[in-house]
Amino acid sequence: MDHSGHGMTMDLPPFTLGRGLEWSADPFFLVACLAGLALYGWGVVRLVRRGDKWPVGRTVAFVIGVLSIMLVMCTQLNDYGMVMFSVHMVQHMVISMVSPILILLGAPITLALRALPTAGRGRKGPRELLLMFLHSHYMRIVTHPAFTIPLFIASLYGLYFTPLFDFLMGSKPGHIAMMVHFLAVGLVFFWPIMGVDPGPHRPGYLMRMLELFAGMPFHAFFGIALMMASEPMVETFKNPPASLGIEALSDQNAAGGIAWAFSEIPSVLVLVALLFQWYASDQRQARREDRAADRNGDKELEAYNAYLSSLHARGN
Repeated sequence: MDHSGHGMTMDLPPFTLGRGLEWSADPFFLVACLAGLALYGWGVVRLVRRGDKWPVGRTVAFVIGVLSIMLVMCTQLNDYGMVMFSVHMVQHMVISMVSPILILLGAPITLALRALPTAGRGRKGPRELLLMFLHSHYMRIVTHPAFTIPLFIASLYGLYFTPLFDFLMGSKPGHIAMMVHFLAVGLVFFWPIMGVDPGPHRPGYLMRMLELFAGMPFHAFFGIALMMASEPMVETFKNPPASLGIEALSDQNAAGGIAWAFSEIPSVLVLVALLFQWYASDQRQARREDRAADRNGDKELEAYNAYLSSLHARGN
């Protein structure tokens, strides 16, 4: 039985990195990734032609983020991930924690708002609809930590430790839906924390760090639970094909180790990004204050000197 819908998945030879990285495109993710790169490129070209600047670093981050999705969904990692828990966990971690961070660092919403033309008076074009969506009650809910943190946690425990995972893995559309869900959860969890794109929920830098660290321990505990289990916990991976030459429990232990280790990677990435943003924000504030002082001719200092002069005159 080939429950994966990925062709020769059940006859795969033992896993090696070289075999895992061989091209094996999932049409849905291939088209979606190429469309995302094309739209982003259109936005950047439109800004440049208009004479505006767009940071190269943002473009690089976005492109690498999309390529990271293609890496795990358009290679044989996707085929091996249907029958090996460890490889599936690599897919999950990359698409839910690495790809969203890189995509968000690319500031695609900011680019869209700058690149999309404004509609005429009284009309609603794509830009106006995007702004309405960003300011909607729905977005205020899905980007609030009271929603994003439980969703982030439930996507692990509520999926893998219930029959839902086996149901989704039983068909190709279900598998695609699950991977899209992982990506979406990562985006809504990290979006308010990264703070690059505009959004309804924008806490201060310290609060963003707290939101980040509120979710990560649950991720680590999930990995530890898999590593400590004495028997396979997920039905899909209980009987790996003999051609792989692996044992289900040891593969599950490897999956747990991957989940545990990956909980550190986004923490470091986001923390570094936040510290850079914090520093840049302070620098901008300092420059604004300097410009204000220059415009005012340092009126505060003049007023203080006048005050001292009046005290001196009064004393005399």
